[in-house]
Amino acid sequence: MTVIAFIVGVVLLVVGLAASIALHEIGHLVPAKRFGVRVGQYMVGLGPTLWSRRFGETEYGIKALPLGGYISMAGMYPPAPARAGRAAAEGRAGGGFFATMVQDARDANNETIVGDDRSGTFYALPMWKRIVIMLGGPTMNLLLAMVLFAIVFSGIGVQTATTTVAAVSECVLPAGSTQTTCTSSDPVSPAAAGGILPGDVLVSVGGTAVATFEEASAIIQASPNETLDIVVRRGGAEQTLRVTPALAERQVAGPNGTAVTAEVGFVGMTVTLDYVRQPIWDGPQAALQQAGQVVGIMWQLPARVYQTASDLVTGAPRDPNGPLSVVGVGRLAGEAAATDAPVLNRVATILGLLGSLNLALFVFNLIPLLPLDGGHVVVALWDGLKRAWAKLWRRPRPAPVDATRLVPVTFVVVIALIVMGGILIIADIVNPMKIFG
Repeated sequence: MTVIAFIVGVVLLVVGLAASIALHEIGHLVPAKRFGVRVGQYMVGLGPTLWSRRFGETEYGIKALPLGGYISMAGMYPPAPARAGRAAAEGRAGGGFFATMVQDARDANNETIVGDDRSGTFYALPMWKRIVIMLGGPTMNLLLAMVLFAIVFSGIGVQTATTTVAAVSECVLPAGSTQTTCTSSDPVSPAAAGGILPGDVLVSVGGTAVATFEEASAIIQASPNETLDIVVRRGGAEQTLRVTPALAERQVAGPNGTAVTAEVGFVGMTVTLDYVRQPIWDGPQAALQQAGQVVGIMWQLPARVYQTASDLVTGAPRDPNGPLSVVGVGRLAGEAAATDAPVLNRVATILGLLGSLNLALFVFNLIPLLPLDGGHVVVALWDGLKRAWAKLWRRPRPAPVDATRLVPVTFVVVIALIVMGGILIIADIVNPMKIFG
């Protein structure tokens, strides 16, 4: 059953990834068609085509590997001048590597351009329309992440410690002890001595009303060896119990969320966990905060991948905040689905992983390098500035910016992405991250 659950988790992640890619490409497709650009293909996935059908001018299809997607727009690159076209043809015949790549790029995107007809071409659009088209994909990923986080935070809820007592310890055990049962020499826990019972609902502690367990815990931890009046609701009626927290070493939250050992007040009780639905804006807000964290990871991506490779070779522990490949995210989804936890916990974890994956797609595609969407935005901005400058000085409209001149840079970027992706995939197979230990 665990193996089946693991497979189901991986499949759900793959389906969610494919849907995310499909929506990303729709984010490009809709404004492109709205602005009159001829779109030859809309494809979800890479590799061999599994299914396709043509509707109007556009062929829609699904490919074998759900690791990417694309739309093919007419005129992504402007046609080559006659001299450049001859040079490219000679380069193709004579073995000019980058010249051949440039011409192939032009051919792939300009099949529907006839002569000097620029209608329906991407490069002929105003700058702002080109930017809208290229930002449409990442924006869809951001919106999808916000929706997924909203479902987790407001639809399912955040698992939160309530004020209902779940269990009361019989005795006080030393911090870090492996002892699981009480002996006659162990001191009775303050909660048990004070008469707190499972099922009691904490109403107030030390005269202060409490609505959450965090509020009750803060008062107890700050009051070692001080007798507190604890009001509980039991069987529909309120009762006042007198409890004296013992001084004990316990793990508490320290700076930056780290756990530290400190001497605090301790009574020896645990409370129930329940899903508490958060305000509808909390999910989108959390998505935006996490997007900022992803930006920091992407900014340091080469260094982090290098560190991952070094840890892989040396056998050092892997950075839990380091980057993951799709394989790694899939393994985490499988682990979440197979763990012995309530179904809602598992669903929330997988939805959170999909949300985080969409945030990674959002940030990654904004990197200002071709062939990523951010690279095309930079080209559009440069083209718009050239046009605005010429208009300001009443000069003839300049030729469109030829992005194919950046093909060598694009080639290097693609190779770097392949290498980094390969390193992460190997690390996720040999030394995978785990959600639960």
